[in-house]
Amino acid sequence: MPRQVTSVFKRFGNAIREFTIAQRTVAIIGVAVLVLGIAALSMWVTKPSYTPLFSGLSGEDANSIVEQLRTDGVKYELADGGATILVPEANVYDERIKAASTGLPTSSTGGYSLLDTMGVTSSEFQQSVTYKRALEGELAKTIGALDGVKMASVQLAIPKESVFVSEQNDPTASVFVETQNGVTLSNDQVQAIVHLTSASIDGMTAADVAVVDSTGAVLSAVGVGATGGADQQASDYETRVRTAVQAMLDKVVGAGNATVVVAADMSYESAERVEESFTSPTDALALNESVDTETYSGTGGSAAGVLGSDTAAVADGATDGTFSSESTTRNNAVNKVTESRTIPAGAITRQTVSVAVDSDAAATLNVADITSLVTSAAGIDAIRGDAVTVEVMAFDTTGAAAAAAALTAAADAAAAEQFAEILRVSVITAGIVITLVISLILYARRSRRQSRESVEIGDLTEMQNALGAPNVPLAVTPSAASLFLDNLNDTPTRIIPTIAFVPTDTDLRRAEIDSLAKSDPRSTAEFLRGFMDDRQRV
Repeated sequence: MPRQVTSVFKRFGNAIREFTIAQRTVAIIGVAVLVLGIAALSMWVTKPSYTPLFSGLSGEDANSIVEQLRTDGVKYELADGGATILVPEANVYDERIKAASTGLPTSSTGGYSLLDTMGVTSSEFQQSVTYKRALEGELAKTIGALDGVKMASVQLAIPKESVFVSEQNDPTASVFVETQNGVTLSNDQVQAIVHLTSASIDGMTAADVAVVDSTGAVLSAVGVGATGGADQQASDYETRVRTAVQAMLDKVVGAGNATVVVAADMSYESAERVEESFTSPTDALALNESVDTETYSGTGGSAAGVLGSDTAAVADGATDGTFSSESTTRNNAVNKVTESRTIPAGAITRQTVSVAVDSDAAATLNVADITSLVTSAAGIDAIRGDAVTVEVMAFDTTGAAAAAAALTAAADAAAAEQFAEILRVSVITAGIVITLVISLILYARRSRRQSRESVEIGDLTEMQNALGAPNVPLAVTPSAASLFLDNLNDTPTRIIPTIAFVPTDTDLRRAEIDSLAKSDPRSTAEFLRGFMDDRQRV
């Protein structure tokens, strides 16, 4: 192993041995947390991605499929109270094929697979019912594939065709949808269910489909469509108009200076209307024309007489016997228009729009202009009886001021809490950093002191041997006061009490180095210079 690597490991081992009990405890905890974190990360990275194998299963089917997975040694997870089985993504298709080969799940709606088991001896009624069940099963599986749909059931009412009825009823469908927990179907999803069902059945329209969820809410009603009942339509219409008018007024008078209320009356009746109209085209040629002419000419004869009491004709005069007549028949072209309309429930019969404007904001505005803008934006129809009312009045700002003060206080509280959290984190971080820095400084000083003492004590003998000096400790005066008095030329004016001084090994070594340096300074300097060069780091 290289010298540098060995030196690093040696220093690391020495540093660990010099740790205190608290430092060793912290180090062990840190290493344990690091190892656990690496293990958790490795488990999370290597964990397979799970995908639903089957959903909406009954208890029997779920048990059978779980037994199959256990036999195959495939990991699985259960969700939705055991109704959904999750398996690793790599095993989904293999397990589905294996489950289908054994007839699992058995409680599925079947779909067109029901027709595979129908024999040739089935009656016409059995064939009709099986075909309807197949359609219902296919539609239920398709609707159940939508996001948020847990289970779906479809019931079809298809009238039987007959040549003995003059009018055929339209087919209808009812769809029951159970959504997942916390999921609400949007209007687009309801529209998708309605149009998917109506387009799958011949002769069915979107207005013939009813959709109901598990809470009993009617999402689409027959004859109304997927927009809901008249109440829901009225609410949606009022919200749409109010939003449009409010947005316009906020631009004109400023936000919060105007309020809008819309009331719409809608019809709850639905009807069908058939209307035929005829018009005569101008300068149009006749489709067909016939002319009958009859003439007669002759001589003599008598005119018809007047009957008397004896039934004898009495002559009234004589004619020449000539007769002429003409008859014309002409069939002209006529324009015919037949219009058939279905009037659904929810037609607007009348609406009113009420607008209140703050007097402070409307000081420079014209009320007539505001009325005209609101009339156009709301689609007011005067013939229908719609009305618009615009009033300028003083607004009560107490609630707005209280709300603004509450918002300001909440913002200040949030800012103070955020600042306190930042300060707390900063203090904790600073405390940790300061503790680490102080620990490193103390450790560095201790290591430097130990290294210096070992160098001074260990290398003094080497320097003495190199200089040829005897390895004899110098005589050290046991009393520093006596040494001080001996060096004075004058007699001391006062007596300094002596202090007992016991030299250590380091002091003795330093005294010896000083003595050697005084006796042979040049050799000592050269030795120290070479010694320092040898001690340089690589």
